[in-house]
Amino acid sequence: MTRRFDCSDASERAAGLREAVAAVRRGELVVLPTDTVYGVGADAFAPEAVARLLRAKGRGRNMPSPVLVGSPEGLDELVEVTERARKLVTAFWPGGLTVVARHRASVELDLGETGGTVAIRMPAHPVALELLAATGPLAVSSANLTGHDSPQDCAAAEGMLGDSVAVYLDGGPTAAAVPSSIVDVSGELPVLLRAGAISAERLREVVPDLRERS
Repeated sequence: MTRRFDCSDASERAAGLREAVAAVRRGELVVLPTDTVYGVGADAFAPEAVARLLRAKGRGRNMPSPVLVGSPEGLDELVEVTERARKLVTAFWPGGLTVVARHRASVELDLGETGGTVAIRMPAHPVALELLAATGPLAVSSANLTGHDSPQDCAAAEGMLGDSVAVYLDGGPTAAAVPSSIVDVSGELPVLLRAGAISAERLREVVPDLRERS
């Protein structure tokens, strides 16, 4: 049964987080607020749960899910951290920056057809961070059907995803509809794959050799 919790109420927030953690551990989906848009999440280490997430969005394995972590240390646990990645994360986490890096050989992830990389971000939203602290890394994609606008409120997410999601954590409207900026640090030079919450100009203040994808 789908349940929605108003996270502006302390008791509902606590209950919602408990239910969301339990749902993640069962391999089910949860919707959570982030500092950019609402996301739909699943256990990043459970391939069946990630497959459920992709199905709910109407998305194929050729569009793999990013991963959210609750602390910068989560980056070190999952990927090979380059000097540029470290600089970017130090400057912009938590916040609207996603970095794409090669995941560690010892880490078993099946997020889709990633080519050995993972897109990873630490959001700046208290509800998301509290959930991530309890669950560990989550595969999280915007909580919309593929081809539709990313939702800025929980009702819009629920209107699209319905009962494919076990728990909705309603944190009110998000601050902006702008998605995170994505920088690929897996190669020789950093490449801006998607302009978003953080401008190329601000990113170049940290990594001056940033290229933009043509």
